[in-house]
Amino acid sequence: MLLEIGVGLAANSLALLADAGHMFTDATSLAISLAAVWLVAIPANARMTYGYHRLEILAALANGILLLAVTAWIIVEALQRIAHPLPVRGPVVLAMGIAGLGVNLAAAAILSRARGGLNLRGALWHVISDAAGSVATVLAAVVIVLTGWTIADPLISLLIAALIIVGGMRIVSEAVQVLMEGTPLHLDLAAVEAAMRSVRGVRSVHDLHAWTVTSGLCALSAHVVVADIGRAEETLAALKELLLERFDLVHTTLQMESEMFAEVKGHV
Repeated sequence: MLLEIGVGLAANSLALLADAGHMFTDATSLAISLAAVWLVAIPANARMTYGYHRLEILAALANGILLLAVTAWIIVEALQRIAHPLPVRGPVVLAMGIAGLGVNLAAAAILSRARGGLNLRGALWHVISDAAGSVATVLAAVVIVLTGWTIADPLISLLIAALIIVGGMRIVSEAVQVLMEGTPLHLDLAAVEAAMRSVRGVRSVHDLHAWTVTSGLCALSAHVVVADIGRAEETLAALKELLLERFDLVHTTLQMESEMFAEVKGHV
């Protein structure tokens, strides 16, 4: 990364500097990822009953914000260079772009084999978009070497910025969805309620909520009105089996209620 910054300054290439800035966010995101993995392993306690799983989501949000901050700098600098073109040393940019592409492809191959959640996907997106940026940098260098058209350098920088925006917005959006305890994107809450109502002995379902604790761990809670409170345990077992097998919901909290109780509370 430091080498790319030095070469970018020497070659006067914004594309290389943009790629180096992106690599800086990669390094930072990987450091955050490693810290989050370590902290998530800390057992739950009375104060943190879910443990530290949400740290992964906070780390992913930090990654996304870093990406967007780098993008703002790239766009401003690229527009200035389009308005006032600067000389760029094409052969130097070409050599560095090829070297950077090799490093990014190797890193992407390693991360793609690893298992992980939103935070790891964020780190992988950093590397993949970096690799795409390296390809664009190589193309810009080829154009400069063959034609001398130096505006290709800031134009490619804007392309790199677009790649960063796509990844950054996706990561931030998913992280905010989790932190706001929104319904998991893959889950149709209406379908869940309909399935629960279809279980024998269930009269109605209310106060149904589903949220994501961290990547791969979703939770659900609901109040279930049953026809026969004496068979509540049997109905509860059937509901939990349904939620696990059909919707992959492991952590479920269901409050079983009689029809009389529900009427008093105004839910029937």
